[in-house]
Amino acid sequence: ALIAGGETIVTLPPKCKGKGGRNQELALTAAMKMHEMGLRDVVLASVGTDGTDGPTDAAGAIVYGGLVNDETINGAKEALRNHDAYTFFDSAQGTQSLVMTGPTGTNVADVCITLVK
Repeated sequence: ALIAGGETIVTLPPKCKGKGGRNQELALTAAMKMHEMGLRDVVLASVGTDGTDGPTDAAGAIVYGGLVNDETINGAKEALRNHDAYTFFDSAQGTQSLVMTGPTGTNVADVCITLVK
């Protein structure tokens, strides 16, 4: 297991209409990299300890090797390009990638946990 804490920075272009947050974007980027590298036995969770990630109702996302595949790679690339990870995860068939905790009343940092089998 690899455990990291801190907060990444996402630079948004003017008039960006995408929905998501830094943890969702980190998770989508990781899922795309898992696909690129052929990693199947990896799970990554990136969440905000305050229970929110960007202007969304999600705290972050959980991804795994295989979430992004040959059928979904173009949608994942488009979502990342448009800073719209929330919409990608929300519409992913058969998954519950978005982490929904509600406000936690604390704000220590973002936490990213990666498990490799």
